[in-house]
Amino acid sequence: MDFTLTAEQQLLRDGLTKFLATRYDLDVSRAAVKTGAGWQPDIWQAFADELGILGATIPEAAGGMGGSATELMVIAEALGHGLVVEPYVDTVVVAAGLLERVGGDPSSELLEKIAAGGAVVALAAVELDSGDPREIATTAVRDGDDWVLTGAKIVVTSAPLASHLLITAQTDAGPALFLTDFDAAAPAPGLGVHSFRTVDDRLAADLTFDGLRLPAASLLTDSGVADLVDEAFDRGAAAVCAEALGAMRRVLDDTVAYCKQRQQFGQSLGSFQALQHRMVDMLIEVEQSSAAVVLAVLNLDAAAADRARAVSAAKVTLGRAARFVGQNAVQLHGGMGMTEELAVGHYFKRLTAVQYEFGSTDFHLDRYARLTRPLE
Repeated sequence: MDFTLTAEQQLLRDGLTKFLATRYDLDVSRAAVKTGAGWQPDIWQAFADELGILGATIPEAAGGMGGSATELMVIAEALGHGLVVEPYVDTVVVAAGLLERVGGDPSSELLEKIAAGGAVVALAAVELDSGDPREIATTAVRDGDDWVLTGAKIVVTSAPLASHLLITAQTDAGPALFLTDFDAAAPAPGLGVHSFRTVDDRLAADLTFDGLRLPAASLLTDSGVADLVDEAFDRGAAAVCAEALGAMRRVLDDTVAYCKQRQQFGQSLGSFQALQHRMVDMLIEVEQSSAAVVLAVLNLDAAAADRARAVSAAKVTLGRAARFVGQNAVQLHGGMGMTEELAVGHYFKRLTAVQYEFGSTDFHLDRYARLTRPLE
């Protein structure tokens, strides 16, 4: 597969990489997620004002740059390499992608805010442990001029940081998508918010709707919502695969550097052939993952079945590789690999969580099998 970045895409990658290397300190980031606000709003604003990455893939008509899925991949991989916790995938890839496809004035106005760094949007779609957003039990019933929502959503990532929520629910006409303002610290009557920190130190929330009233205008669309959300989840899955690829590259580099430095029996660990083989196996997993990510990204705008097949193949490949690379990196670092002092321990947690985002490895393996099953 011949895949070469354009000069502009290389500049985007190099500029973002340099910014993260000089401005995104891992210790500061960890302090923010463990004891602070959960993210760095000034960094998020710099993403918009100084780098323009929040609008890189948003249409020009909505204040963005109209970039392609390739720009998405370049950005997500760089953010994964820097272990960035700010909600790029949730807001810019998933939510903004949905808003772009739905269209309309409310969507366009919110897209402009996202591109400018003025809005964080989370999608509340998953209700069951299967992770399948098509399984919707939450209901929305008309009552006068309002919609009344009843149900629950689980593990809504970035919800505690969000200024807006996108919510899927069943109406008499079928699945629908709603948009509402949101404040996790002061939720609206009928909206329950249970915030928590995930294993990789990101913020999420379980939401309950017990008679939550939304105005009629909050209904964005009730046409083709299942397919729209499916596509949004596939784009999110492809983005976290690219993010995991960047994280694995960093983990592999750190492991090789550690093995060159660490002495055992008067020799560096890197001089032992058995450990060299282990690191070569890690490299092979990374390179296979790179090819899978490229294939998925190039198929994001393909027909639904082709897109789903490529994304599921990437998610399975990255899930297994993230597990292998992360576990071996920790083992080769010895007991230090899981300490708070070393970056590899934090990356290992992120690589573990990635295996379950936007559908687990098992979910995507099953979907790939169904999509490739011969016709009977």
